[in-house]
Amino acid sequence: MTWWQIDTETLAGARFVISPVAEATGALLRLHKGGGDHDFVAAHRAAYRRWIDDRPDLRLVLAASLRPGWLADFVAPPQAVTERPIAEEIDRIRRTPDAHAHADIARALALTGGPSPPDVLGALAPGPLVAELLEWVWETTIAPDWSRRRRILEADVVARTRQLTQGGWVAALADLKADMRWLGNGRLQINAARYPPREVSGTLLFVPITVGRGWVAGDERDRGRQAITYPASAPLALTGPSRPAPDALARLLGPVRARLLMLLDPPKSTTQLVALTGLALGSVGRHLAILLDAGLVLRRRSGRSVLYSLTAAGRTLIDAAAATGGSPAQA
Repeated sequence: MTWWQIDTETLAGARFVISPVAEATGALLRLHKGGGDHDFVAAHRAAYRRWIDDRPDLRLVLAASLRPGWLADFVAPPQAVTERPIAEEIDRIRRTPDAHAHADIARALALTGGPSPPDVLGALAPGPLVAELLEWVWETTIAPDWSRRRRILEADVVARTRQLTQGGWVAALADLKADMRWLGNGRLQINAARYPPREVSGTLLFVPITVGRGWVAGDERDRGRQAITYPASAPLALTGPSRPAPDALARLLGPVRARLLMLLDPPKSTTQLVALTGLALGSVGRHLAILLDAGLVLRRRSGRSVLYSLTAAGRTLIDAAAATGGSPAQA
């Protein structure tokens, strides 16, 4: 297994960050390797294959950089500590010095048992080639659907933050990523592969994505920043509740407010609630204000959006109403 030794100060300052370039990178990896996310792959892989088939230099770079179980560091460097425009993040990759990119590729091949880099690769500039590909992936596969995907990521961050507040990092990391778990004594198991352990200090970021399985990112030349990209756990953030509002809850709060309360697990924005209920934005806002004043919901900013989630009192009220039995309410 691979594990990181994380000092206390680094873990205390770790944060969740939404990153458009991480979403584009996750899409690139899924399109390149196939498997999983079947609808996404089916919709876009043929176009992806046609695009890279016309670029033999890019195919050579990808074969050496996107290794089984390992990415060359320059392809997916750790994200900025706050969300940045995707053009800015891709430009960081584009400006990677050729010597650095070739060193990252050589290390990726060595760690995964690949062959030595072919001589022709030494004449290429990997950074601009990968940057151009990421731009294409973003514009073609992610940008048209980014507003919806971003809401899912925001909901995931709010849910993870709540887990962190209630149960610490052990709870927040419990189901973050396959093969990842807290080992104790400052050790975090990253995956089941047998790569050398790494001491992590400085800035640690956790970055959700909606497509792909995730990866870990760390630049050997910058040990001050590490990132763990993981699949968002809120893919159903835009769906309705798994159970209708109990009749007792509807009689107490009114059917509309009862339904809104049930919809806030996982957290949602007013835009999502409007889409789910068919109510006007102003109506949703007024009902949420009443629930907020009653201490049943919590409002917090996530990036550019405001998300509403259940408080402990709101969750207790739902559970108590459900325990009384009775017919589901109709909103």
